[in-house]
Amino acid sequence: MYLRELKSYKPPQIKASDADAHVQKFTAPKPPPSPEETDIANELKAYESQQVEVEGQSSDGGAAPAEQDWFEEEEEDEESHAHH
Repeated sequence: MYLRELKSYKPPQIKASDADAHVQKFTAPKPPPSPEETDIANELKAYESQQVEVEGQSSDGGAAPAEQDWFEEEEEDEESHAHH
């Protein structure tokens, strides 16, 4: 009886539209808005006219401060070498 029912079973026809219920439609995201380009020419002139700051140069034109010797070597005791 089971085999007879199995042989007589016909699966439903698969249609291309059957997947529409399970798949979302793709919509491309909106492109981002363009940045405001109102006064680029004046901003460029202001940028080019700025004074360049270079590290190590003082703004008053004087001599740069002498580099300090920040590394201090510890003096070794002669007694500590004698014990080794």
